Amino acid sequence: MKRVVIIGGGISGLCSAYYLVKEGCDVTVLDQNDCDTGASFINAGYITPSHFIPLAAPGIITQGIKWMFNSSSPFYIKPRWDMEFFKWALLFKSSAKASKVKNALPVLKELNLKSRGLYEDMLASNDFNFHYERKGVLMAYCSEKAEEEEHEVAEKAISEGLEVSILSSGELREIQPVFSDKVKGAVHYKCDAHMTPNHFMKQLKDWLKSQGVDLRLGQKVEGFTVKEQKIASVKTNNDVFEADDFVLASGSWTSELATSLGLHIPIQGGKGYSMDVKRFTGITLPTILVDARMAVTPMEGFTRFAGTMEFSGNNNVVSKNRVEALAKAVKTHYQDVEIGSDEMNSATSGLRPVSPDGLPYIGKTSKFKNLTVAAGHAMMGWSLGPITGKLVTQEVIGAGKMVDIAPLSPERFN
Repeated sequence: MKRVVIIGGGISGLCSAYYLVKEGCDVTVLDQNDCDTGASFINAGYITPSHFIPLAAPGIITQGIKWMFNSSSPFYIKPRWDMEFFKWALLFKSSAKASKVKNALPVLKELNLKSRGLYEDMLASNDFNFHYERKGVLMAYCSEKAEEEEHEVAEKAISEGLEVSILSSGELREIQPVFSDKVKGAVHYKCDAHMTPNHFMKQLKDWLKSQGVDLRLGQKVEGFTVKEQKIASVKTNNDVFEADDFVLASGSWTSELATSLGLHIPIQGGKGYSMDVKRFTGITLPTILVDARMAVTPMEGFTRFAGTMEFSGNNNVVSKNRVEALAKAVKTHYQDVEIGSDEMNSATSGLRPVSPDGLPYIGKTSKFKNLTVAAGHAMMGWSLGPITGKLVTQEVIGAGKMVDIAPLSPERFN
């Protein structure tokens, strides 16, 4: 029986554990926290074949510079002296080109579609009974500029064979009457689905424990022992773990751990905020408020309001003015829906691991024969959880891959 240690208890790490167990592996998962917080628990819960345009797209640099010094903007970069961030930003800039977006598009679309299918397979199994709805996701806009941009993406999605509808203001209100008059219309991506992340993660952890997976919490990695192009063990703050194979799925901390192994895997933590409203809102369809870069999701027992992208280092600080900006956007886009002060005070944050080109890192490195990387998913971490776990497992056991992972190489920025 192959022994595998997974470093990271987020969606990528736990999905990897799920499929490795299915292949008969003896799995240990290490997490530096309690495996109950972070982006995998507070995200919008979207499974999004519609999200085939990476974050590093033409125009984002210009927009980012405009927003850079506005701490309540949807895309905020906190001015700071950080050489690793500067290096990452240069790679991000070089990736924000039409040619690179064109190459990334089919990769992201295939990953998302395959991952959606795997979620549905998990639901159809006897392992779980989680909330999953395939109502699609609305991209709702207020400005003419956003309308034009979204229609352009929609036409591209239609040409890619995705199920998409463009809705006028009237058509939108027929299916979602709670929108305010400021919302001009929306694009409805019927190919998308949504879930309740924290409920799924609990079920997944419970299932893994029932199968003998050793979940070791509060384990901060301090170093590795390497022998003859293989990792022999990982040392944490209070233990040493030996294994045949290791999976590095540490989210925004992956880059730091990779550096300690002499690997260059550039990732920056993009902070997102989340608030849950546990009262009736009338919101029945998952929606991205395009102008505010904000996601709204009707989940199991509550409505989640989440969004923004903030680069301010790896921390969980909740910025009051950014939370207030999200609450303001809700009031602008919806009638009679307002986030109260108690709900704003309970806002949480999580770090999305963002690669410079918007593609995740999935695969082995040439330096270590028994190390597989699974990180850098940015806003698609939840959507790509199952396909990531499946590909990691296929790498570890040496099986054929569901998709071509060459574009996802962890060494592509060497």
